[in-house]
Amino acid sequence: MTETVTLRGRLTALIEANYTQRFIIGLILLNALTLGLETSHTVMQAIGPVINSADVIILSIFTVEVLTKMFVYRLGFWRNPWNVFDFFVVGIALIPATGPFSVLRVLRLLRLVSLVPKLRFIVEALLRAIPGIISIIGLLLLIFYVFAIIATGLFRETHPEMFGSLGATMYSLFQVMTLEGWSEDVARPVMEEHPWAWAFFVPFILIATFTVLNLFIAIIVDAMQRMHDRAVEVEKQIIHDSVHEENKALHGELQALHEETTALQERLSRMQNLLEQRSREGR
Repeated sequence: MTETVTLRGRLTALIEANYTQRFIIGLILLNALTLGLETSHTVMQAIGPVINSADVIILSIFTVEVLTKMFVYRLGFWRNPWNVFDFFVVGIALIPATGPFSVLRVLRLLRLVSLVPKLRFIVEALLRAIPGIISIIGLLLLIFYVFAIIATGLFRETHPEMFGSLGATMYSLFQVMTLEGWSEDVARPVMEEHPWAWAFFVPFILIATFTVLNLFIAIIVDAMQRMHDRAVEVEKQIIHDSVHEENKALHGELQALHEETTALQERLSRMQNLLEQRSREGR
């Protein structure tokens, strides 16, 4: 049992070491390079076996790393969402796949997100912003639906190819919202028949594109700010607890020193009294 605990402690120090993390990140970047080279027929004809061998070795190292974490952390492995993410990414890469499913191997590169703190912070912020994003998407769908009904009623007769049905109108409005060819392909042809159509398209663009986009950005930034504030609070609490423990220990040491000083003073006082008593007896 003691040997197992000692082995687990050594493995924990190994997998949590900075050089190990940097080594795994380097392997992920190397794997990204090999997976990219596999798309080139010229490269595969020249050094295909080398690239395939490197891919197998890298995947084997990833597998050993995940199995080591499972051995070290036991049930705690599954309490960390990023460990679960790594498990499924590596597990998918281990599944034999041919044809279109072989592209799933590239998912292992997503492990870079779980290893780089900045990327992990951004992903966590996006996940925390999902409720707000869903609300914005609902608002956007409502705006699309209202403007689609209006546009279908206004432009169906003159431009049935773009506004002949509710579905076609929503697709046309989506093109307008992306600002990709909206003027030449949608707005100007409509304005040839309806010169006042700019009064419809300009408010739609301002509302659907700029306003909603800024709302998306605001929600994500707010989620990141809240996560940063929470991290700062946790760090302050850790520092406070550490300082409190140090002060407590220092107070204990001062108390012990005070007691030793008091005992020493009492001892010196007794010795002085004893010397004075012997001096009087000598007289």
